Amino acid sequence: MKNITVIIFVIFSWQSFSQNSTAKEDSIMLKKIYNTALLNGKSYQWLDYLSNQIGARLSGSINAQKAVEWGETELKELGLDKVWLQSVMVPKWTRGVTEFAYIETSPGTTTNVPICALGGSVPTPIGGIKNPIVEVQGIEDLRKLGTSEIEGKIVFFNRPMQADLINTFEAYGGCVDQRYSGAAEAAKFGAVGVIVRSMNLRLDDFPHTGTMSYGDLTDLEKIPAAAISTNGADLLSSMLKLNPKIKFHMNMNCRTWKDVESFNVIGEITGSEFPNEYMIVGGHLDSWDLGDGSHDDGAGVVQSMEVLRLFKEVGYKPKRSIRVVLFMNEENGLRGGKKYAKVAKSKKENHVFALESDAGGFTPRGFSFDCNDTNFKQVLSWKSLFEPYLIHYFVKGGSGADIGPLKNEKIVLAGLRPDSQRYFDYHHAKNDTFDAINKRELELGAATMTSLVYLFDTYGVK
Repeated sequence: MKNITVIIFVIFSWQSFSQNSTAKEDSIMLKKIYNTALLNGKSYQWLDYLSNQIGARLSGSINAQKAVEWGETELKELGLDKVWLQSVMVPKWTRGVTEFAYIETSPGTTTNVPICALGGSVPTPIGGIKNPIVEVQGIEDLRKLGTSEIEGKIVFFNRPMQADLINTFEAYGGCVDQRYSGAAEAAKFGAVGVIVRSMNLRLDDFPHTGTMSYGDLTDLEKIPAAAISTNGADLLSSMLKLNPKIKFHMNMNCRTWKDVESFNVIGEITGSEFPNEYMIVGGHLDSWDLGDGSHDDGAGVVQSMEVLRLFKEVGYKPKRSIRVVLFMNEENGLRGGKKYAKVAKSKKENHVFALESDAGGFTPRGFSFDCNDTNFKQVLSWKSLFEPYLIHYFVKGGSGADIGPLKNEKIVLAGLRPDSQRYFDYHHAKNDTFDAINKRELELGAATMTSLVYLFDTYGVK
């Protein structure tokens, strides 16, 4: 009996020693990753070029093609095992001449307000439209008012983001339907145009664009749709309360063209032990056309590229094949993400893990995961490794739009979750520019992503 007790003690002691030794090795590797990112990072330098030398990168534009060429060149210079372009047809929409709008309180008495066309909108007739306006708090209000109150008017959707929600993406999700579907729904009641309060928690003069859909409306039924800045929305609402008979003028010259060819940019480090198991990190290379897309999603692009560069810098050789994917057309079609998943399925590629960064370049807090309970339990066992870097947020939930099409019963999907409080100050607006990026925060995000990829590569998907 005594001998059995000794054997059991030795076994447990060895297991404890082995676990502690492994945890120490992981801790050393994470420290090396963070040190390299902060002392010898390249993400900020890359983003400087992408934002300031190329600029806005809306799908189908010349700048989008320049970004593809830049991404391919930079990945090749990293010395990856493979770099290639994946063709994808994308929509092409152009804004045209800068939009113009004013509020008319009486003939000849006007107040200019900032607007921008929503992505995919039809233009106004030449010279614009000037019509009475009706304010609603959401799509459901359209049914309450009915055709008699809406026909011939411009509908003003003025539901704000819910400011008491700490997760600002939840606040965004609570009102973005009026931007996406507002025009399609208002047109059914005879509206001639739509103005939508910008998806922004801050009061400022920047209108925020974003994609919208006409659903199954015919070309003749489509009406122009624009976003108005939050200050403009508050002003318009106040003036409507004082005088419900005011009119709103809007002039837009946007246009939709035939689809054009573009590309996803892909680079790979081939796995040393399991080359047919694929792990991907990515962000979307396209951006809206008002700013230069530094937060959305230039940050995610360069952080994803940095993951593979950091592995090479610290001398880590992945067991599994790790790809960086710079997706095209997330903003107004998701064509790149869908194409990547379609090709992966046709080739029967075994994707086991995918991580996306598409929530800005702010201070990283953690990750959200779309996975089974076993894999999430494994993630929680790594929390102590991240604590020295103030990474604490690990939840089950969404991952990322571009990696979503890869979803199946086995794959682990994850999304980097930076602090979200300032994200919607810049999202889809003219002020989403490089000067809004903090170098250290961007580098911390890249190191945090690299650390998670390292751990999943080391221990595998359960």
